[in-house]
Amino acid sequence: MSAQTRAGLLKVRAAGPGCRIGLVAPASPFERGDFEQGLVELKRLGFEPVFDERVFERRGYVAGEPESRATQLTDFWRRADVDVVLAIRGGYGSAQLLRGLSLMDAQLARQARTALVGYSDITSLHVWLATCAGLVSIHGPMIDRRLSQGPSQYDPVSFLASLRPEPMGELCPDGVEVLGAGEAEGPLFGGTLTQLLASLGTPWAFRPPSGHVLLLDEVGERPYRIDRMLEQARQTGLLAKASAIVFGQLPRCDEPDGGLTAKAVVADALRDFAGPVLWGFPSGHTTSALVTVPFGVHVRVLATGTRPGLVVDESAVDGGPA
Repeated sequence: MSAQTRAGLLKVRAAGPGCRIGLVAPASPFERGDFEQGLVELKRLGFEPVFDERVFERRGYVAGEPESRATQLTDFWRRADVDVVLAIRGGYGSAQLLRGLSLMDAQLARQARTALVGYSDITSLHVWLATCAGLVSIHGPMIDRRLSQGPSQYDPVSFLASLRPEPMGELCPDGVEVLGAGEAEGPLFGGTLTQLLASLGTPWAFRPPSGHVLLLDEVGERPYRIDRMLEQARQTGLLAKASAIVFGQLPRCDEPDGGLTAKAVVADALRDFAGPVLWGFPSGHTTSALVTVPFGVHVRVLATGTRPGLVVDESAVDGGPA
């Protein structure tokens, strides 16, 4: 089994029940009660959660000094007994870590091949891992409002499957709609739209390969802002490089009076997009249980028939020895 994906990214180590999950706080602070409930859920799944007391640090709206948060991350990369690093919460702050992560840290991440799991503000780290470390990562649940609330808020099946050597296969959750019909394939990249665009012009800019499948997630942005960001993505050439676009559910992105929806804005903005467009895939910010997907692996987009969705043809996990 190849240690690299078709797109050339290094795969991570396998993990499952009995493995250790290191918990980090790269972004905003969190509630201690949610944290404790998340530990219970991870243990229920068979994992052994481990953490450093520094995760409880606070500095205003972020979880401690950037240097401390970055060190928590790199410390887990140095631990061979930790197979997954999982973010406790998003919010804001992950981008502050990037200026403190060096080329040596990127090499450390490649050597560790430890899966990073998270979404939302963690998009900054997903981009850094792909761009600077050449490593796949996992767009999946965090402790806050997901694992802490149990299977009603995240899908345990896809979460566990994303950490196994076998490809995840077909992911066709209920509620996914076709805005642009067709089929396409390519490596899956993406995350929260605001974070992807904020990376442009930086040394760790989002640079997916041509022909990629673009997953776009967002929350709490009004329709005109969604339109503005899609226009920027078009003007930077990002959309032209995508073979297909998969939107999340984009909760709280409609006008409060219901007069204009994010879905209507997206459909209009992408009416001339050449590839398939899906709406409502529940990964990232969702109103239903979050479905986990790996970044950097080959997928097929099915925007035809009665069950639109993704087919994940490639695993993010190397089945060989570390």
